[in-house]
Amino acid sequence: MTMIEQRLREAGFEVPAAQPSVANYVAALVQGDLLFISGQLPFEAGKVRYQGRVGDEVSIEDGKLSARLCALNALGQAKTALGDLDRIKGCVRIGGFVNSGAGFHQQPAVVNGASDLIVAALGDAGRHTRSAVGCSALPMNAATEIEAIFSIK
Repeated sequence: MTMIEQRLREAGFEVPAAQPSVANYVAALVQGDLLFISGQLPFEAGKVRYQGRVGDEVSIEDGKLSARLCALNALGQAKTALGDLDRIKGCVRIGGFVNSGAGFHQQPAVVNGASDLIVAALGDAGRHTRSAVGCSALPMNAATEIEAIFSIK
């Protein structure tokens, strides 16, 4: 078990198996010393766990849980791509997309679910740049989608 996986386990999380891509793209791509992770949905046991618009059908708290699950799935993709999560040197950027109800303006609070998980997994190396964007819809009616860029050893 890697140091990152140990930290996550101590926080009560397991890195899930990587989900296959649902369209014509690769889930992870290494370019030089960077690992790009395509947008991850809140899949759990092969199904989207959190569906709907945050601020309407989905609470802010469930939105955070959705973003956290997306970040876990991003780490699952990283593990598949790298073979070992300890090859991650740090997190460069998180892109967060929130399926938002009309008038909802708390996307940064929702995407904190992903940011907090990455920092818990990587410690200070998990501190990253980020965007938190509201969308009128996401694939499969997911509440959130998270993409990531990691620096690697």
